[in-house]
Amino acid sequence: MLGAFADPEHNIHHLELHPGMSVADFGAGTGPYSFAAARHVGGTGRVYAIEVQKELLERLKLDAKHKHVGTIELVWGDLDVSGGSKLREHTMDAVIIANTLFQSENRGALIGEAYRVLKPGGKVLFIEWSGSFNNLGPTQAQVIPEASARKLFEQAGFRVMPEFQAGSHHYGFIAKKRSE
Repeated sequence: MLGAFADPEHNIHHLELHPGMSVADFGAGTGPYSFAAARHVGGTGRVYAIEVQKELLERLKLDAKHKHVGTIELVWGDLDVSGGSKLREHTMDAVIIANTLFQSENRGALIGEAYRVLKPGGKVLFIEWSGSFNNLGPTQAQVIPEASARKLFEQAGFRVMPEFQAGSHHYGFIAKKRSE
């Protein structure tokens, strides 16, 4: 059952990950989606946990060590600028953007960075708060309606797939980079 916070284990299945894939977790925070993705890409894959807050990266590093997960690479980066992920172009099979876009000061740059690092045909798992819920998540002014999020991805060149239930307080969809 999905609670107030989206369930990474449930939502990650929409990416159809398999061993050996490369995944970027934009705004990884403490790593719930990074760990879920790491379980799917196995020992031959890589998950790049990108976060601007160094203290969250340090916590993620300790958790990964404690859980004996060696496939997560930590990246201190600013996703509000082009190249801020520090990843090379066209190298990722998938990007995760979960509960991150509402915090971005440059949403177009963040989505553009996902497009830049994805291989042609690569996918973004996008999860976002559907409301403020008495400031449990973002403030009401920060909430991004699904239609607005879809439009941002389409403007960046993605083909947006149908929405799915991502949690009782979240919506989600897959955005696929068009083959070039």
